[in-house]
Amino acid sequence: MKKFVLATTAAAIVLSGCAGMSDTQRNTGIGAGVGALGGAVIGSATGGDRRAIGTGAAVGAAAGALGGYLWSQRMEAQKREMQAATQGTGISVTQTPNNELKLAIPSDVSFDTGRSTIKPNFVPILNQFANGLRNNPNAEVRIIGHTDSTGTDAINNPLSVDRAASTRDYLIARGVPQQAFRIEGRGSREPIADNSTDAGRAQNRRVEIYVGERPQG
Repeated sequence: MKKFVLATTAAAIVLSGCAGMSDTQRNTGIGAGVGALGGAVIGSATGGDRRAIGTGAAVGAAAGALGGYLWSQRMEAQKREMQAATQGTGISVTQTPNNELKLAIPSDVSFDTGRSTIKPNFVPILNQFANGLRNNPNAEVRIIGHTDSTGTDAINNPLSVDRAASTRDYLIARGVPQQAFRIEGRGSREPIADNSTDAGRAQNRRVEIYVGERPQG
C-alpha cells in the first residue's frame, strides 16, 4: 500500500510538471507517471513481491512513456512505404519518440506562398498516405500547419489552419474516416529555420502530419 501511495504521488508530480512542455514531452511524462502507477498496482495485486513491483513499474513506465501509442508492424510498413513514396522530394518521414509516424512536408511540395490549395506534386504522396490510413482503423492523425514570418498573425494564423484543413479534407475524400483527424494551425510561432532568408522561410512554410496507433481495447 505504501508503494501504491508513493507511485500515486510520483504520478501527480509528473503531471504537475508538464506545464510548458511540448506535446511529445508532455505525453511522454504523463505516460511514464501513469506507467509507474500501473506498476505499483501490479505489485499490490501480486502481494507486494519486490520483484513483481519492480517488473510491473518498469513495464508500465516503458509502455506509458510511449504516450499510449503502439508502433506496430502496420506502422512500420507505412513508414517504409512513405519513405519510398517521398524519396527525393524533401519530405521527412520519421518515427517520433512518442511512437508516432511524422511527415514534415515543406512548402515547395505542398502549398504555394500565401495559398492553401494542394499542389499537384503533393497529390500522389497524399494518395499513398491515405492507402495506409484506410488500413489502420486505430489511427489518430494530427495535422499541423505552419507559415513563415511574412505578414501578420491575422493572415498567418488562419492560413496555417486552412493548410491543415485542406490536407485533412483531401485525405477524407480518399476514404479516411473523418473522426481520425485533429487539425491545428501554429502560424509563424514555431519556425525551424531562419526567417531572414528565402531558404529559411521556405522551410518554415510547412505542414506536419502525425499518425499514432492506439492499442486495440
